Amino acid sequence: MKQKNILDSRDRLAQRLPDPTQIARGTLLRRTIRHARGCSKCRAGGGHAVWVLTVTYPGGRTRQFSIRREQRAQVQQWVRNYQRLKEGLEAISELNHELLRP
Repeated sequence: MKQKNILDSRDRLAQRLPDPTQIARGTLLRRTIRHARGCSKCRAGGGHAVWVLTVTYPGGRTRQFSIRREQRAQVQQWVRNYQRLKEGLEAISELNHELLRP
């Protein structure tokens, strides 16, 4: 690929990247919690559905953020944006590698 084409491709990719202020790394999970005692719903085996954003850090440390029902759509979008941004940066990096080749 010619250098001009690579630069044009790289610019197009960069323009399509999501807003970096609207990202969140992690996985959005639906969990069921059960109270130890005092809850008839839990005692019957139903439990309570909750949304959790799980993020794993280097060294295996994991953090979980409880997500309110009304935040779920926003957090889902942030996680999708993170994945799109990461894929876009990888593609741009590959194009930059092409520019380094003689």
